[in-house]
Amino acid sequence: MFATLPDLLRLVVVPVFAWAAIRDVRTRRLPNRLWPPLYLFGALLLIWEAVSLWPFAGFDGRVFLLRAAISLLFVAPLGYAFWYLGAFGGADAKAMIALAVIFPTFPAYKLGSLVFPLVDTDIGVFSLTVLTNTVLLGLAYPFGLAVLNLARGEASSSMFFARPVATDSLPDRHGRLFEDPDGPTRGGLDLDALRMYLRWRGLTLADLRSEPGRLRDPDSVGETFEPTDGGTHVGPRTDGGRAVDDGAGSADSPPDFADPWAAERFLDEIDHGAYGTDAATLRDGLEVVAGADRVLVSPGMPFVVPMAVGLVVSLTYGDALFAVLGAVGLV
Repeated sequence: MFATLPDLLRLVVVPVFAWAAIRDVRTRRLPNRLWPPLYLFGALLLIWEAVSLWPFAGFDGRVFLLRAAISLLFVAPLGYAFWYLGAFGGADAKAMIALAVIFPTFPAYKLGSLVFPLVDTDIGVFSLTVLTNTVLLGLAYPFGLAVLNLARGEASSSMFFARPVATDSLPDRHGRLFEDPDGPTRGGLDLDALRMYLRWRGLTLADLRSEPGRLRDPDSVGETFEPTDGGTHVGPRTDGGRAVDDGAGSADSPPDFADPWAAERFLDEIDHGAYGTDAATLRDGLEVVAGADRVLVSPGMPFVVPMAVGLVVSLTYGDALFAVLGAVGLV
């Protein structure tokens, strides 16, 4: 293989992103310490190339500056903007920023008579190519989910977005409920929030399903515990709790309960949000999981996963969107 040394070093991030994708699928959690070394690594490579092109007098130098500027001043802030608007998770935004720093321009790898990536673009901003490939892969995910549902005989109007699973399996799953007591909904309870609630009460899902009538009463809440962040990698918490106020559980509570499931109390007492969950969504989700043996779950797809695949596609094939637009004569 022939390539510049900076471009060869950039290949180091491929196994890093592969590891991140696998961990994200398993836990939906990526450590914050993963990203600063990647930012530093990319910055050093960027400085290396900038020094080699100094004083940017020729065409190559000016093009390098333009492409680096687009990557650092457009693609990287775009990742932050997506996170700010709620379209990305924090790790997804940090991963996108890392790619913008590490891959501001198209790398080139010559192997025999072939030069990879096979499809270049006129813009030549490689991080933008990774982003567009990632989006295309992400758009294919609902169709893959539909095929999986059809293979299992689960044809429905929801098959592009969710699949039915055993309720008892929810403690080990990621995603959100795709239903409430009134039927399918895209605004169902996040399963991380469900785990936070169960840990706060010191319950298992089996406990909740065995005694929903009693546990629906807010006065049934005894000692409460640290809810954690709801990740599956954390076991049930039965330490660090604090006793409820002595006045809780008085006989003056109305029969229909002012705060069913103590949902409002839970959200008031935790020191951070529960993935955007409000009291009504929490109550609806608890009613669903308490009474159904199978529920619809939208598993979602961590953006780091198609991003890792998109990186590999970009390094080998190149810009898929540019190739499609070229095939139809638009570029």
